[in-house]
Amino acid sequence: MAETNVPADLKYTKEHEWVRVEGEAATIGVTDFAQNALGEVTFVELPEVGAEAVAGEELAVVESLKAASDVFAPVSGMVAAVNEALEDEPNAINADPYGAGWLCKIEGIDEAGLAALLTPEQYEALLSKE
Repeated sequence: MAETNVPADLKYTKEHEWVRVEGEAATIGVTDFAQNALGEVTFVELPEVGAEAVAGEELAVVESLKAASDVFAPVSGMVAAVNEALEDEPNAINADPYGAGWLCKIEGIDEAGLAALLTPEQYEALLSKE
């Protein structure tokens, strides 16, 4: 089943993470498709502020009633902020995956890493195959 909610202002990964670029920083989260697949999110393990994020490596863990899933860093850089509100309300990921459900912000991102991400159209095409 294809996701219908694919915001046009974001970049995506094949692992269902999204990236919102704002200057030299990128906000990271999981897509509506991912939160639907997980079911009710019950716990989120966020990265440490100041930690190095490496594209393609584990960045966070999202746990639900169904399973625990690794969230991979879509870009490399330094973790500048985490969404501490998720500690008390992890289900914000279900309710608002592209807004209040963001996971962290990464600074010092490289343009080459951004270029490797999927456009909204490419992500929609990927979902149409799932």
